[in-house]
Amino acid sequence: METKEEVFDYIKKNDITFINLWFPDILGQLVRFSCHKDVIEDILEEGLGFDGSSTEGFVRIEESDLLAKPIPSTFIELPYRPQEDNKVAAMFCEIYNPDPTGAGETRFEGDSLFVLERQLERMRSMGFDTFNVGAELEFFLFKDNKPGEIRDKLTDQGGYCTVTDDEGVYVRRDIILDIKKMGIEAEISHHEVAPSQSEIDFKYKDALSFAMSAMAYRRAAKEIAKKKHNQFVSFMPKPLYGENGSGMHVHQSLFTEGRNAFYNPEDEFHLSETAKHYIAGILKHAPEFAAVTNQWVNSYQRLVPGYEAPTELSWARKNRSTAVRIPMYKPGKEKATRIEVRFPDPACNLPLAFAVMLGAGLEGIEKQYELSEPVEENIYSMNQSRRDELGIKSLPSSLEEATDLMEKSDLVRKVLGEHIHSGLVANQREEWNEYFREVRGKDREDHLVTKYELEKLLPIL
Repeated sequence: METKEEVFDYIKKNDITFINLWFPDILGQLVRFSCHKDVIEDILEEGLGFDGSSTEGFVRIEESDLLAKPIPSTFIELPYRPQEDNKVAAMFCEIYNPDPTGAGETRFEGDSLFVLERQLERMRSMGFDTFNVGAELEFFLFKDNKPGEIRDKLTDQGGYCTVTDDEGVYVRRDIILDIKKMGIEAEISHHEVAPSQSEIDFKYKDALSFAMSAMAYRRAAKEIAKKKHNQFVSFMPKPLYGENGSGMHVHQSLFTEGRNAFYNPEDEFHLSETAKHYIAGILKHAPEFAAVTNQWVNSYQRLVPGYEAPTELSWARKNRSTAVRIPMYKPGKEKATRIEVRFPDPACNLPLAFAVMLGAGLEGIEKQYELSEPVEENIYSMNQSRRDELGIKSLPSSLEEATDLMEKSDLVRKVLGEHIHSGLVANQREEWNEYFREVRGKDREDHLVTKYELEKLLPIL
C-alpha cells in the first residue's frame, strides 16, 4: 500500500478495528498510540498531535506539541493480535513540528527515522542510490522477567545449533511464521552458543525499510513468545555472566542503479576501492559511534575478550574476532558482496545505528581513508605489543568512555544532529552515574552482570 486511500480501504474491507501508530524514542524504544478505525481517516490526513515532553529524549515541556504522521507504505496487520473480532494493524510514523504560522510543517530533529533519511540523502548526493542492510538479531528466552536468580529462568541448556526439543524451537518457529505474514522475511534461525539463546537472520532490504521491519520484529518476538508460549524474549546484550552475549551482526552494502558498488572481480577479496574506503571509515570512527550501536551500560559487559564479541578494530575474511568481516564470495553472486559489522547489539536504536555506520562509511569514501591490512590472527590471544605493531585500536570498554568519545565527535554530532546528539549524551551520562552509584565500581572490573542491570534493563530490553 502506498496511499492513504489504499490503507483506509484495506481497514474497511478486512475488519481492522484498531491501528497502532509506532515511532521510536531517542533510545529506540517503540512509542505506541492505539487508534480506533473511526478516527484513522482523519489521522491519515492530518496526523496525530501528542505531547513530546512525555516521550524520552524528545522536547522540553515548554515546547511539547508534536505531530505524528503515519507512513502508508508501512501498514501491517498484526497476526499475533486477535484475528476474528477487533483485529489490529500498525503503521510507523514520521514526526513533525506543528505549523501554527501556516509556513509549512517541518520534520522534527528528534525523529530517529529522519536522522537515517538525512544520511541516505547524503549517500545519494555522492552517487549511490541504495544502502542495503541485513542483520542477525540474537536474543535470550526466559521463563519470565521478574526479579530473581537469572539462571533459574533459563528454558534450556542448549548450545550452538544444537538439535533439542527445547521451547526455543517452537518460539522461533512461531515468530518466523507470524512475521512472514507481516512482510518480514527471515532466512535462518537456530539456537545460539549460550543457554536459552536464539538467533534469527533476516533478508536484506534498503536500510530505512529494514530499520522499521527490525523494530516491528523486536515487538512481535516479545508478544508472540508471551501470548503463545508464556515465555519472555529479551534483546538485552549480556544477561548471563560467563556466557556469550547477544549481538547484532549488520551486513551492509551500497548500490548504484542495481550495481553493487562494493564489488570488484579483480580484487583478492572481491572488494572495490569504495568498499575499502567504507570499511576504513567504520574502523576509524567506531570508537566515536559505539555509544549509539552499543548504547547501554550492559552493552559493555558483552564487549569483553573471550565471548566472540569483537573488542578490537580490525577486519578480515575468515577471522570472527575482528570488528568487520567479509563474508565469503560466491561466484555469480556479486550482489551479495558486503561487509559484516560485528560489534553492535540488538538493543540499540536501530535507525540511529544504521545512520552512524553509514555516516562513518561515507566519510571514509569521501576522504578516501586508507584501509589497513586484514588480520587473520586470533586477536584475543595477541599481546598488546603485537596489536600495536598491527595498528589495532580498541572499542571503548564502558558506556562512560563511549559517551565521552561520542560527545567530542564532530562526525557523530553531524550525523545525529544537535538535538539527538546532546540528548543521547545527557541520557547516557545519567544511566552511567546511576549504575555507578548502585555498584560503586566494585563489579565493573570483573564485568559482572549486576543486579542493577537485570532489574532495570531486562524488563525493557
